[in-house]
Amino acid sequence: MNNHSSAEQQFLKEYDVNQYLRPSVTVDLLLFTVVDKETDNYRKRSDKALKILLIKRKDHPFQGQWALPGGFVSAHESIDEAAIRVLEKETNVSDVYLEQLYTWGDIGRDPRTRVISCSYMALINSDLYPVQPGAGAEDAKWFHVQDQWTQKKTTVTDNGFMTEKWVELRLTNDSDRAQATVKITKTVENGHSKVTQEIVDSQNLAFDHAKMVLYALERLRNKVDYTDIAFHLLPEYFALSDLQQVFEVILGKELLAAAFRRKIADKVLETNHIRRSAGHRPAKLYKYNPNWDDEL
Repeated sequence: MNNHSSAEQQFLKEYDVNQYLRPSVTVDLLLFTVVDKETDNYRKRSDKALKILLIKRKDHPFQGQWALPGGFVSAHESIDEAAIRVLEKETNVSDVYLEQLYTWGDIGRDPRTRVISCSYMALINSDLYPVQPGAGAEDAKWFHVQDQWTQKKTTVTDNGFMTEKWVELRLTNDSDRAQATVKITKTVENGHSKVTQEIVDSQNLAFDHAKMVLYALERLRNKVDYTDIAFHLLPEYFALSDLQQVFEVILGKELLAAAFRRKIADKVLETNHIRRSAGHRPAKLYKYNPNWDDEL
C-alpha cells in the first residue's frame, strides 16, 4: 500500500460526517395520462383530456391536501431506485419508464427540514395501471390539468429586460379541486438569462408541487414534437385524428389537420385496417413507425 492510499484511508476513518449539515433527499413523481372525455352524443367522437396523478396526504405537513406521490430516499438505494419504490408504495403503479425531470432545492420548500427533491416524469396509459393509495396516502386520484396565463409584463432594464408572467394552474376531478398561481420571472442582462418561479397563491396543493407540475408540462410539450412519447397513449392501430387529439391536449392548442399530417408523416405507417363505428365515417388506421428517426 503506497503512502497516498494509506493517508486517504486514515482521512476517511477520521472523517466527521457531522461537520456539514446533511439535507434530506426525496423523490417526487409526475405521472400524466390522456383520456377520453365523456360525451352523450354517440355521433361525436370523444375529445381527450390531460390528467395527472395526485395523492391525498394522510399526515402532516399539508395533511388532507393533494400532492404529487413522493417520499424520502434511503441511505442504501439510488435515487432512481427510490423513485421506482416510492411510486409503487404510494400508488400501486409499477413497471413504467420514469425520466428524471429536475432537482428542486429552494430553502424553506419543506417546513420539516432542509429537503432537496429530485422529480421524475412519465406519460402512461392509465387504463393499464390501476391506482390504489398506499400506506402514506389517504387517497389517490387522476386530476384534469389546465394552465393559463393570466397576466404578462415586460420591463426594459439598463442591461436587458425582465419578463414577468403569472400562470394559473387548475387541477380538478368530479369531487376535488386544487389550484395555484405561479409567477415566472425571466431576467436577461448582458446576454445572460435567469428564470425564477414564485408561488403567489396555492389552494389544496402541497409543498412547491405547483412549480413542478408547470415545469413538467413545459417539458412534456417540448418532447411531444421530437420523441415518440405521444404514441405510448395509443393502441397499435389508430386514426390520425386520434393522434392529433393527443398532440392537441398535450400542447394545449388546436392544430391544423393538414399541417399536423405533414409534421408526423415520417412517424406513422399506413395499414390496411379500417375503423368502422356507428355514427362515424370509416377511418383509415395507421401504426407507429419505429424507424422514423433513422430516416431523418
